[in-house]
Amino acid sequence: MRISELARRAGVTTKAVRYYEGLGLITPERLANGYRDYTGDDVRLVREIKALHRLGIPVEGTRPFLECLAAGSPHADDCPASLASYREAIDELTERIEALTARRATLIASLEAAAHRGSTVAPPEDSGAAGGHYLTLPPDLPVPQDDGAADHLPGTRVPSIALTDTAGRAIGLDTFGPRRTVIYVYPLTGRPGTDLPEGWNSIPGARGCTPETCGFRDHYQDLLEAGAGRVYGLSSQDTDYQNEVMERLGLPFGMLSDPALALADALALPTFEVGGTRLFKRLTLVLRDSVIEHAFYPVFPPDEHAQQVLTWLRENPL
Repeated sequence: MRISELARRAGVTTKAVRYYEGLGLITPERLANGYRDYTGDDVRLVREIKALHRLGIPVEGTRPFLECLAAGSPHADDCPASLASYREAIDELTERIEALTARRATLIASLEAAAHRGSTVAPPEDSGAAGGHYLTLPPDLPVPQDDGAADHLPGTRVPSIALTDTAGRAIGLDTFGPRRTVIYVYPLTGRPGTDLPEGWNSIPGARGCTPETCGFRDHYQDLLEAGAGRVYGLSSQDTDYQNEVMERLGLPFGMLSDPALALADALALPTFEVGGTRLFKRLTLVLRDSVIEHAFYPVFPPDEHAQQVLTWLRENPL
């Protein structure tokens, strides 16, 4: 068939067909008079390119799917290379979504600041004694000491554990793939109007979860640009509690809930008890290909920790 017929049957333009041919994605036969002769197989390939492109896969990235069809598979995504292309496209979309979410959070914060500039009414996150208490750190906090409780973590495989995130999804910690995942683990975040556990400030490494979280919020875009594929906060607080924290602090990333401290038990993570409750000690894990690539422990000061992680990512590029 002629190129115009192929374009009509596949629902594309003749210009698009020539572009696909120029990339070597389709290779029509040449007739004796020099005209291209396209077949029904070419129609199928062009339709496949069009469908994949609509899903966000670049035209150049459709080659593994077309090669799968050429190898005789009934479906373009029956081959391992096709599945890998799916995962790559999903990672790219996730990165773009997270970057846009971070930009949205920054715009919201800028809007709040501009709307309240010169006003006697403070923005919600700066509501004086009601909320600012959790955003600042006392100058005399005790410094946590390195007790070696995280020395075994680098190089350890991530256990097959699924934790619920703030969107209600089950997130498998061993499924993140080759892009680095930063998970900062913390004891608990304070909430305005709710008392912290008695003696909280005197426990080395306990105080500072909200300032630490704000640091990851403020450096989120920088972390992505430095090579982090995703960022999560993780604590033993339930999902409803963490959703309130996300909304109040304007977080552009999700939080993971581990009320049973399953991850602590599986990886022998350091914990402590206060008021009869067992909590995570503060540490941060960098995961890659289901392995702990790096562990930050102890973490201090917590309000500067996101910058510490950012520095490490920049000094250890992939």
